[in-house]
Amino acid sequence: MELRPVTRVLLRDQAADRIRTAIVVGDLAPGAVIKDVELAGSLGLSVAPVRAALSRLADEGLVEAKPQSHTRVTPLVLRQVRDAAVVVRAMHELAVREAVPLVTADDVAVMRAANQRFAAAVDRGDAGGALTADDELHDVLLDRCGNGAVRATIDRFTPAIRRLERQRFAAAHGRESVGLHDRLIAACAAGDVDAASATTTEIWTALLSELEETPDAQSV
Repeated sequence: MELRPVTRVLLRDQAADRIRTAIVVGDLAPGAVIKDVELAGSLGLSVAPVRAALSRLADEGLVEAKPQSHTRVTPLVLRQVRDAAVVVRAMHELAVREAVPLVTADDVAVMRAANQRFAAAVDRGDAGGALTADDELHDVLLDRCGNGAVRATIDRFTPAIRRLERQRFAAAHGRESVGLHDRLIAACAAGDVDAASATTTEIWTALLSELEETPDAQSV
């Protein structure tokens, strides 16, 4: 049996991470044409891992390939982002129900510190810092949940949501999220599964409402 070299897999993963980040932060804008040879040169890689990375990102809905034509960053389509957010909300609700009975005092401390970083980023208008801190907070529960299928689903669909969130980042919504995070953390510290789940639903429902009010995405 012949196995592919581990280095090729790692290069593919690294390329996917970098291209995904460029799309989410807007360095590769919606509709931008991607030429795999040029992209490989920019990343200092051969074309093969870049093409493998683009194939993965196509599965995530971040790029699309036109046969015999070109590959481009997908446009922001509100309905598609909303669909992704509904799925991600359901996965976070499931993760919270499985994680809360297992949460430790150290977990609670990590979540509180993440929410402090989130609040500070919101106050300075730092969308990237706020979203990173938000991920760090919820990652505590995803890690404690330990459900690989839940994590894989969230990892697949969250970048599409983050792309739109960065465009419409608003301090007012962020400050509201600080309070919701505090409630979630308190419920986790108390071991209250129902309260934690309800707060998680509220967090993601508020996000869905914000996304639907965003004028920058196509509504089709």
